Amino acid sequence: MDIKKAEFTISSAKLSQCPKDNKMEFAFIGRSNVGKSSLINMLTGRKGLAKTSATPGKTLLINHFNINDQWYIVDLPGYGFAKRSKKVQDEITQMISSYILYREQLVNVFLLIDIRHEPQKIDLEFMQWLGENGIPFSIVFTKADKLGAGKIKMNTNSYLNALLETWEELPPYFITSSEKGTGKQEVLDYIENIYNQVTTV
Repeated sequence: MDIKKAEFTISSAKLSQCPKDNKMEFAFIGRSNVGKSSLINMLTGRKGLAKTSATPGKTLLINHFNINDQWYIVDLPGYGFAKRSKKVQDEITQMISSYILYREQLVNVFLLIDIRHEPQKIDLEFMQWLGENGIPFSIVFTKADKLGAGKIKMNTNSYLNALLETWEELPPYFITSSEKGTGKQEVLDYIENIYNQVTTV
């Protein structure tokens, strides 16, 4: 897939404020500071499209980006950021869950995981929740440029083995680096494949 146009459309505080058209939506979510904005900018080839920040947890709204006037990338708030108040955290959790469960245009969730870390309980629980609710999702391991090939394989396998304890079938997964552009074509090809499947039904 070739992205010729990528532009910010709207930030929404709740589901009812999201775009009213029927373009397909591919949502990106992960723990705070997982490299979500950098990944979106890498995929679209637009450096300042999604605002990156040194401060974790800056995305507090549902952000829609119009891609090629055909579909949306949706940047969801990060979860599990300890420095937020409980009230704000609860509001964000409610916003994320209502979008994922009830947004009819959503066709796939890309769950971002920092490949440098051991399997995190919060990520595994989030995947379990997606699975229980029948939400199609894929795993995107980020920051692969920070590790050698052996460590990448070891950490990836740790996550997949943890999933296999409760899952019969593993979700698709991608190894990416926003710094080096690793995985860009694979993710875009996957999006194109889903887009074509849905549009031909």
